[in-house]
Amino acid sequence: MKMITAIIQPDKLDEVREALIAAEITRITVSRCTGTASTSAKIRRDMFRGQLVVPDLIPKIRLDIACNDGFVEIAVAAILKAAKHGTGTIGDGKIFITSMGECIRIRTEERGGQAI
Repeated sequence: MKMITAIIQPDKLDEVREALIAAEITRITVSRCTGTASTSAKIRRDMFRGQLVVPDLIPKIRLDIACNDGFVEIAVAAILKAAKHGTGTIGDGKIFITSMGECIRIRTEERGGQAI
């Protein structure tokens, strides 16, 4: 079992969701988030009224997908294809894949891959 976390641009949410549905991955969690990337650190900082002005946080969308090992590459391929702007631009996002130790469905108390 793996947890796929994808951080994408807000305008790509519908395309990514449709690509995941087409790949038969329908159970996702979507959250709005903000953050900065390594490119933000290169932005010039200025003093304003005696305080250092730091870059604003950039709005993004976070997708969390818990899946069995057989669906990891399918999900990643769908996200990669749909989340890119053209051939790829800075800020398109990132995908993180982590191992899950356990998954438990509260309603039925099922465990493991069956609970996903």
